[in-house]
Amino acid sequence: MTTLLSVSGVSRRFSTDVLTDVGLELKAGELVTMVGRSGSGKSALLALLAGFDQPDTGSIDITGLPAASSPPWSTMAVLPQSFGLLDELTLEENVASPMLFSGGEAGEAMATAAELLTRLGIGELTRRYPAEVSIGQRQRVALARAVAGKPKVLLADEPTAHLDHATIELAVQLLLDFVHDGSACLVATHDPALTARAHRRLQLVDGRLTEDQ
Repeated sequence: MTTLLSVSGVSRRFSTDVLTDVGLELKAGELVTMVGRSGSGKSALLALLAGFDQPDTGSIDITGLPAASSPPWSTMAVLPQSFGLLDELTLEENVASPMLFSGGEAGEAMATAAELLTRLGIGELTRRYPAEVSIGQRQRVALARAVAGKPKVLLADEPTAHLDHATIELAVQLLLDFVHDGSACLVATHDPALTARAHRRLQLVDGRLTEDQ
């Protein structure tokens, strides 16, 4: 399988060591979960991988190139805990935005957005705005937007935290279908249902990343 993200010897220190000598390879077709206690460094590692922060040591390569401060959405999408939806856009427009910003055809982008929202059980809400729906519904919109542009790599931080069991199953299946098409996804999560369906499971303890056997 093609390696889409490669991390070697990455360390990051603030007042203490947050990440120490982290190594990771993420391959096409993989859904990989990363677990660890709050404060273990999961969000800090995702920030480094996304280019929001820079490591003190080590290297990060995405699709064979050094990580950029803002890789294009077609290369990497990020699903933060805050969702990052645009309040002035409808739910459908939010989901379509990565495709539109990259020059996609408007009708096709909106149709894809509607299909994804329907798959996640909120197809009847396409014309509403983020402030008009629940936090769990907003989380589903953010997930749909993250996969809509078919990025090579998706980084997701607790993408099922506000979902009930039935909706978690919809979200997990969407992620599995996403990586099946040749992308890769790394998810920081506390969700056992999501971790149980992952292809690989990583554990972050005291800033050190290991494979969970």
